[in-house]
Amino acid sequence: MTTKTGDAGDVAATKTVIWDGAIRAFHWIVAALIPLAWWTAENGHMDWHKRIGLTVLALVVFRLYWGLAGTKTARFASFVKGPKAIAAYARGLKRPYVPAAGHSPLGALSVIALIAALVAQVSLGLFAVDVDGIESGPLSHLVSFETGRAAAEFHETSFKILLGLIALHLAAIAFYFFALRTNLVGAMVTGKRPGGNAVNTSGFPMLRFIIGVALAGAVVALLQL
Repeated sequence: MTTKTGDAGDVAATKTVIWDGAIRAFHWIVAALIPLAWWTAENGHMDWHKRIGLTVLALVVFRLYWGLAGTKTARFASFVKGPKAIAAYARGLKRPYVPAAGHSPLGALSVIALIAALVAQVSLGLFAVDVDGIESGPLSHLVSFETGRAAAEFHETSFKILLGLIALHLAAIAFYFFALRTNLVGAMVTGKRPGGNAVNTSGFPMLRFIIGVALAGAVVALLQL
């Protein structure tokens, strides 16, 4: 689906639909919650830290579901490629650059790595126990104190890995902007990108979205029983 703001032949004026609202909301909410999670942990606001962690968990559950049932560019099957496709894409990273209709093969690696890091982060947090055994994750009662402490240590390590992946993600955005003259951030804000390849959109799948939200909420609710 494309919308035009100028002449029919003016490619620069063409806006191509890339990201649905659910993907954009997931991206920006997680981006806001990660520093908040760090701040609450560093300053001892563990009640808020747990709430943020459960919210991130719900978002991750939804994103995994949306990667199977969401719109075309949200589905893992549409952008996860093999080594040959990744290598071919990397060789073509030069101007003039035509953006992919969604995540590029290299971008897909970043997406999978970041989601995997988030899964590890929230999963470890569920079992983590602090030194005094006072502040604990909602599933810490299922493991020994020693295992809970190990989960807490790995929880901190996985956060450092997550920060490293975020740094690489930001570096890639800067590379596309300065080297390839492509603004990736703008598309994640508006959902649209000037020019590029068209995306076949047939409306937002509201029913599937509601199911995904309900599924994410149910997972978090079950953890607190």
